[in-house]
Amino acid sequence: QVQLVESGGGLVKPGGSLRLSCAASGSIFSINTMGWYRQAPGKEREFVAEITKGHSTHYADSLKDRFTISRNNGEDTVFLQMNSLKSEDTAVYYCNVGLDVGAHYWGKGTLVTVSS
Repeated sequence: QVQLVESGGGLVKPGGSLRLSCAASGSIFSINTMGWYRQAPGKEREFVAEITKGHSTHYADSLKDRFTISRNNGEDTVFLQMNSLKSEDTAVYYCNVGLDVGAHYWGKGTLVTVSS
């Protein structure tokens, strides 16, 4: 079992930045991938970025120039640095972790609102 707690969401003006954090607890020794998804109002949840245990990163093509994912050395926290935010980035951002055995866990989400 893995528990996830996201933080860092909030209201930001267009062009601003936010840094999201997701702290994992529980069976963190078995975590392989850590990542972020988002769901905008009225839309499907979509992939944002992920980072593997070996710190390889993957991004949604449309976001890779503005978003950066990273992971702490303790391997239990993942970050998402979001720059040059746009109104279309408004969404609930969910943390996701994948274990070595294949199970996946989700956080409850943190709301990011980009508005002037």
